[in-house]
Amino acid sequence: MSLAYEPGTTFVHRLDPRSKLAAQIAFAVTAFAHTTPRGLAVLTGLTLAVLRAARLPAGRALWEIRFLVVLVAVPAAIEGLVLGPPWVSIADLRGPALASYRVVLIVLVSAAYVRTTPIRDSEAAIRWMVPGKPGRLASVGVALVVRFLPVLRADLAAIRRAMAARLGTERPLVDRIRIVAVGGLSRAFGRADRLALAMNARCFSWNPTLPVLRFSRVDIPAFCLAAGLLVWAAL
Repeated sequence: MSLAYEPGTTFVHRLDPRSKLAAQIAFAVTAFAHTTPRGLAVLTGLTLAVLRAARLPAGRALWEIRFLVVLVAVPAAIEGLVLGPPWVSIADLRGPALASYRVVLIVLVSAAYVRTTPIRDSEAAIRWMVPGKPGRLASVGVALVVRFLPVLRADLAAIRRAMAARLGTERPLVDRIRIVAVGGLSRAFGRADRLALAMNARCFSWNPTLPVLRFSRVDIPAFCLAAGLLVWAAL
C-alpha cells in the first residue's frame, strides 16, 4: 500500500495543517543544525513519537521510502571506501552517514504529515502561507504531485507484475530496466494528457474554494514543539 492520506481520529489528524507544517519546518531546521550523534538520537526519539502519534508504523514508513533510503545510503557508503586495508574509513564515513540519516528522519516526519493531512487542507495551508499567484501555483503543484505519485507507483508495480508473469525476470537486467522505464514513462505521459483534458473539461480554476482552516487548542503543543526546536537550532 502506498503512503497516502488515511482518515483517522488521532491527535495529529486533529491538528491544523499550518501547525503541522510549522513543526515540520522547525524539525528540518534543527536536523540541519544538529547533525551530531547526540542531536540525531534526540531527533530519532522525536520522530518515533510523531509516527506513533500518527499511528503510522515505523516499519511501514521505512518500507514506503526504501528507495530514498538506498539513494542516500549508497553515496555515504562510497565516501567511506578507501583503496587498501582496512578498506573502510570510519572517519570519512561518519559525516556522510550522519547527513544521510538526517534526511531519512526528515522524510519520516513528512510521511506522518502526508498520512494525517487531506490534500485540500494542504492546499489551503500553502495558499495561506504564500499569498497571491505564487501561492496558488505552489498549492496546485503540491496537490497534483501528492495525487499523481501514488498512481505512478501503482503503474510501475503493475508493469513489474506483468513482466514477472511473462517470465520477464529471466531477461537481462538492462532489458528489464528498459521495459519498466519505457512502460512507466508511456503511462505517465498518457495519464498527464488525460489529467490535462479532465482539468480543462471541468473548467479548472486557479482560485478554487478550499476548506476553511481554524486554529484550536490542540495546535498549541505543535507550535510549542516548533518553537522549542527552533530555539534548540539557534543555540
